[in-house]
Amino acid sequence: MPTEFLYGVEVVLNGLMAGVLYALVALGFVLIFKASGIFNYAQGVLALFAALTLVGIMEGQVPFAHLINAIFGTEIHHFGWHVPAVLAILLTAAVMVLLAWCVHNFVFRHLVGQEPIILFMATIGLAYFLEGVGDLMWGSDIKTLDVGLPQGASFWLEENTAFLGGEDFYGFFIDKLDMVATLVAALLVIALVLFSQYTKQGRAMRAVADDHQAALSVGISLNFIWVLVWSLAGFVALVAGIMWGAKSGVQFSLSLIALKALPVLMLGGFTSIPGAIVGGLIIGVGEKLFEFLIGAPYLGGATENWFAYVLALIFLVFRPQGLFGEKIIERV
Repeated sequence: MPTEFLYGVEVVLNGLMAGVLYALVALGFVLIFKASGIFNYAQGVLALFAALTLVGIMEGQVPFAHLINAIFGTEIHHFGWHVPAVLAILLTAAVMVLLAWCVHNFVFRHLVGQEPIILFMATIGLAYFLEGVGDLMWGSDIKTLDVGLPQGASFWLEENTAFLGGEDFYGFFIDKLDMVATLVAALLVIALVLFSQYTKQGRAMRAVADDHQAALSVGISLNFIWVLVWSLAGFVALVAGIMWGAKSGVQFSLSLIALKALPVLMLGGFTSIPGAIVGGLIIGVGEKLFEFLIGAPYLGGATENWFAYVLALIFLVFRPQGLFGEKIIERV
């Protein structure tokens, strides 16, 4: 096969891997927006907070150590133990559930019935609050997240695909972490779909998404469902935080991945779980292919920084509800 074609296939495969990571963040947006109508700007910060908490628990770090030392003049930083990755992930998931309960009871329970713009502004405030709390709890230094996920290129895949090309082709360069992320995302989407379709709580969540008042009339607790939705979004943020943290380190720029999820939502639709996945794949493949075919040869590169937003702008003009979103018609 021609070498250029094989390199193009490699670019597409890497784009699919990147798209899955974008879709993981977008899933949290979809879950909350579909059930409550709240556009959660804080979803990226939830992923950051989950990753910071996971590293802190694994390393046995004392929460708020810097604040405690500044107030009491102590030098306490670690408990002196290390927690296994699996147990640390379970404990972090419990922290995210507690956070979901706090967010609902102390913030959004008091904003029921308010205009969408007020709810959106509340999530912006929540994002900066969580970012500040994360800094106080665990510190602002860059942290390494190691939960046992494979890292680096798959040499087996390189060796077993090198025969496809000539002397200038050495096999497909695919990161093992990206392959694991793809598998995890696929399992997560399947689990969410099965949960929403075949469990009592999932059906109640879909009922609340369709009509709050009708759900109330049949005895569904809105408070429970919204805590459940925020908990699921927190769990999705934890998975995204693990994948992104293992890939690029746990640092405060991790919260900016939410910005890359916005074009994904505009393409897939704000109310569709499959749409988040498809939108992520389109963005991932599109930006990699555009860089490979046009950006690097003709535009000097760095087109991945803006390609997704241009594509989202085009979708907003011609199909504002996205590929899988529900078309909303309001009669006045």
